[in-house]
Amino acid sequence: MITKDPGSWDFHGGIHRPDMKAMSAGRYLGKVPLPKRLVIPLQQHIGTIAEPLVEPGEQVFKGQTIARVPDYIGAPIHAPTSGTIIEISEQPVAHPSGLSAPCVVMEADGEDRWWNQLPEPLPWFEELDAATLRERIRWAGIVGLGGAAFPTSVKVNPGPDHKIDTLVINGAECEPYITCDDYLMRNEADRIIEGIRVLMHVVDAGECLIGIEDNKPEAIAAMEKAVADSDLETTRVVTIPTRYPTGGEKQLIKVLTGKEVPSHGIPAEIGVICLNVATTAAVTDAVMAGRPLLSRLVTVTGEGVNNPGNVEVPYGVPMSRVIEFTGGYSNKAYKLILGGPMMGFTLGDDEVPVTKATNCLLVASREEAPDPLPAQPCIRCGKCAAACPARLLPQQLYWYARSKDLEKCQEYNLFDCIECGCCAWVCPSHIPLVQYYRFAKTETWAQEKEKQAAEEARRRHEARVERLERLERERKARLRKKKEALEKKSSSADPKKAAIEAAVQRAAQKKKARQRSEES
Repeated sequence: MITKDPGSWDFHGGIHRPDMKAMSAGRYLGKVPLPKRLVIPLQQHIGTIAEPLVEPGEQVFKGQTIARVPDYIGAPIHAPTSGTIIEISEQPVAHPSGLSAPCVVMEADGEDRWWNQLPEPLPWFEELDAATLRERIRWAGIVGLGGAAFPTSVKVNPGPDHKIDTLVINGAECEPYITCDDYLMRNEADRIIEGIRVLMHVVDAGECLIGIEDNKPEAIAAMEKAVADSDLETTRVVTIPTRYPTGGEKQLIKVLTGKEVPSHGIPAEIGVICLNVATTAAVTDAVMAGRPLLSRLVTVTGEGVNNPGNVEVPYGVPMSRVIEFTGGYSNKAYKLILGGPMMGFTLGDDEVPVTKATNCLLVASREEAPDPLPAQPCIRCGKCAAACPARLLPQQLYWYARSKDLEKCQEYNLFDCIECGCCAWVCPSHIPLVQYYRFAKTETWAQEKEKQAAEEARRRHEARVERLERLERERKARLRKKKEALEKKSSSADPKKAAIEAAVQRAAQKKKARQRSEES
């Protein structure tokens, strides 16, 4: 029997570093105006890339579905405004590799006209079954807005084998600099609460725990008031200590419930589902207003931007436009980082578009994001293992990843690594540990794909050989039957020939009998 209060548990490792949130916390600068040209990537989610439903020259409207995913794991893409499709082509996107990806390019007409076929709002959602509401969430294109971008309709469908006891709403926002979730909780708490009501009905959870780090007192107060004013009797706001990465899904679940998600497992296996506060608010829009996910709050911050704050950005807007809206680059601008300083990555181009996974643009100064120092040999100090929130052995993983021993990497639970960067942060040798783990994961995935391709090729080859052998057997059987039929027909048509053949057979039998008697 669990007797401790939610939030009184702890997880292994983690670090304390300056949160750097003051420069943007509580500051809302408005909605970024739509540019003339929008580039909308077809993959803004984990899963299969979306297939376009539109063609160049076609007119589309705000909220219209312009791409869909036929597979279960995926989320459709909608037009962020009205306009005309220019092309569907490869365009630069926000990715560490700097490579391009398929995108829908559209020209906005400036009228921002809504599609006239949007579904009706469902304020009576409690009368509907979970499958209907999940389909609405899927239609809206909602994914995890904390940065993971996993399709929400899949996450809230744990299946009949998993009974959900607790819905966890993640308001921790532990990554330094980022404050968009903090702003949302401060100012749109009621919208989050409505989403919780919907999700509690969908997953049939008995309780809801909203975890918020204690460095967000305004957000905590706003959410507590919203909960008190609601009819959610089993929903609680839980204040948790500020420590990175408390906002990691597994770490937050451990802090709030005391339960540990099993290695290679998912929270639903222990009766928990965890969703970000922004994702929860998007569920409200989809169900209560019948509107898809078209924009999101983005934190633009760092010493390299003139006016840090939070802005609402439609998907497809170039990041240069967002930074321009927040006052432009300052004379301290050195690096543009997508995400926070711990888990984000540096962008080489600010013309790439904002997507559903874009929660922060950090325009860092040289002091905020200095160039990495040269890596030194590992001194086996063990600080990385002490800091790892997943209880891994980063040092061992480093050696195996460096030597490309991928089987050993998997033996040491490489895929339990959440790439939080704690190990690299505390490493006195300045070894870029996370880069090695990402490399090993990528290589493992590549090998697995090659293995699957080889297995598929083997199955196709075996199927082809079996088919050819079967066809050959069938051909020979047909020839044999045809020959027998011809012989039978020939014998029955010529009695004289049949008599001769019978006499020959009798003579042959007599000869054999005579030979046996002579031998005996």
